[in-house]
Amino acid sequence: MRHNKRLRVLTWHVHGNYLYYLTQAHHDFWLVTRPGHPPGYAGRSGVLPWGDNVHEVDAAVVAQREFDVVLYQHREQWENDRLMVLSEAQRKLPAIYLEHDPPQNNPFAERHWVQDPATLLVHVTHFNRLMWDNGAVPTRVIEHGVLVPDGVRYTGEFERGIVVINNLATRGRRLGSDIYASVSGRIPLDLVGMNAQQAGGFGEIGNLDLAAFSARYRFFFNPIRWTSLGLAIVEAMTIGMPIVGLATTELPTVIVNGENGYVATDVDMLIEQMRSLLADPAHARQLGEGARRTALERFGIERFKRDWDNLLSEVAS
Repeated sequence: MRHNKRLRVLTWHVHGNYLYYLTQAHHDFWLVTRPGHPPGYAGRSGVLPWGDNVHEVDAAVVAQREFDVVLYQHREQWENDRLMVLSEAQRKLPAIYLEHDPPQNNPFAERHWVQDPATLLVHVTHFNRLMWDNGAVPTRVIEHGVLVPDGVRYTGEFERGIVVINNLATRGRRLGSDIYASVSGRIPLDLVGMNAQQAGGFGEIGNLDLAAFSARYRFFFNPIRWTSLGLAIVEAMTIGMPIVGLATTELPTVIVNGENGYVATDVDMLIEQMRSLLADPAHARQLGEGARRTALERFGIERFKRDWDNLLSEVAS
């Protein structure tokens, strides 16, 4: 195995924006693809400006290539691709499993399927690590880091809130479809995301256009009960947008009421705060400035890159 700083990392395209931020690290990333680029095997597809350090490798020839680290990001990859796509030697390479979500079947007693103590299980929030039963597998937390287009800043002239969720109509209570429906009957809200039209929204806004599209809204509303810390929230904070959301999962460690937004488990209280923000754009701007400070201090891309550079080098050594 090579021990120089620049590593050859085999991984998959699971969450496009996250992968784009991850590939800002100073290593070469090889994305497993399949013909037609089905979900999980999309490679460099899409509008994101992939760097020269991002490459594709067809699943049929992965076993013939040389890598330094394998970074799994989905159960399918761990349980199937690891056995069917990788060679025996590649299965012995230093391995990381990046878990993007909290447990989906039981909030506190679900054992994670990765139970190989030679694999490092990386969570994207401390809440996620807390709620998973990780067993004897070593764990680490690397919090999000984001990039937003240069020059995009919050303006907030629209007296409306924005909600960014993919496939809300079919994902139900976990993603807060009922809360969105209830609140949107009392507060002017616009929903964007894949298939948002099914829930009365606008549809999907492209990755590179979302920040500028959102910047005109007075606040960002997150009705989700149970998920990881959404990148859309962090991206909105980075452009200086105030956040209103449910005080569940990791979000209460990020939003401080009256400083960078409002969180609560009382939806009526959140509605009151939304009305206040609609009536007082100066207060909304003040909260947005606090949100941007939080984002730059906690979710800056340089810290994220440094964390991943250090972790990959540590695992490979």
